[in-house]
Amino acid sequence: MSDEARVLGRPVHTAAGEKPFGALTLADVRARASELAAAGGWGPTARVIPVARAWSDLARAMDDAGAATVGDLPDGVASDLGRRAWVVPPGGSLL
Repeated sequence: MSDEARVLGRPVHTAAGEKPFGALTLADVRARASELAAAGGWGPTARVIPVARAWSDLARAMDDAGAATVGDLPDGVASDLGRRAWVVPPGGSLL
């Protein structure tokens, strides 16, 4: 399995349940960006801000590309932004 396919297939929690990252719609991505931006603040929660920004960047990239889903983005874009958005956690695992 390619790296891109691995990232696109990662499950992500949404309001409607889990979806593969590549199946997330622009509305899903915007909702996640808003949710994380609201959670960011000072102290330990300040660490959420770069992740929220990555989700906002993903929404902007989708909008610019006219992508209906994350999987519609050009090769490499989704996997790069997915890593920044912690779809694939640093080091590969949160455990």
